[in-house]
Amino acid sequence: MLKIAIQKSGRLYEDSVKLLKECGIQLNNGHKQLKTTAENFPLEVYFLRDDDIPQYVYDGVADIGIVGENVLLEKAKDIDLVFRLGFGKCRLSIAVPKSMPYQTVADLDGLKIATSYCSILKKYLHDKGITAEIHEISGSVEIAPGIGLADAICDLVSSGSTLFTNGLKEVEVILRSEAVLTANKDLSEDNTALLEKLLLRINSVKTAKNNKYIMLNAPNIQLQNIFHCYRA
Repeated sequence: MLKIAIQKSGRLYEDSVKLLKECGIQLNNGHKQLKTTAENFPLEVYFLRDDDIPQYVYDGVADIGIVGENVLLEKAKDIDLVFRLGFGKCRLSIAVPKSMPYQTVADLDGLKIATSYCSILKKYLHDKGITAEIHEISGSVEIAPGIGLADAICDLVSSGSTLFTNGLKEVEVILRSEAVLTANKDLSEDNTALLEKLLLRINSVKTAKNNKYIMLNAPNIQLQNIFHCYRA
């Protein structure tokens, strides 16, 4: 049986469950249930904290997992990125107070930056030749400049409304992220075959979303014209 880890709550939970169901996999995931077994596919589902999923996959407790690419890179576990799923898109960005003059990344030099993504931010600043103090916090990052904890923040951004509400402006995009399917590097032969079957279903779902089925009544002599108009 293939074991998959997905978020038990948060921004990827609903889309992850929806994807599995669109793949024809029937789940009975009741309220606060942390483990369930699919009824019509050899799949066991674990509902975990997103930050823990890379570790579970690396340890082989779960064979595969759905997690944000930002979490995958931050945790830096030696697991495979198998498939980009196309949902949960966001960006990891640096933001500063609206009142702060900002022109280039060099303006971050010497600042204190609050973030939950220390590893990714550290690498970004190193690559840019910037020396800044990184202050690690686990939540409510946007409030840090307003209470004097930091000069800037590095956090996930979707619409930007949370930044605006907290008097911040987005100045640098470090990473564009989406949900990805990851896998343990040492899957058994049987589970590798099951993963391939699951990937076939996922690909079919994504392909179906990018195509349309059209029915119409038309004379045979007009079929070529209709075809060319549609392609145009």
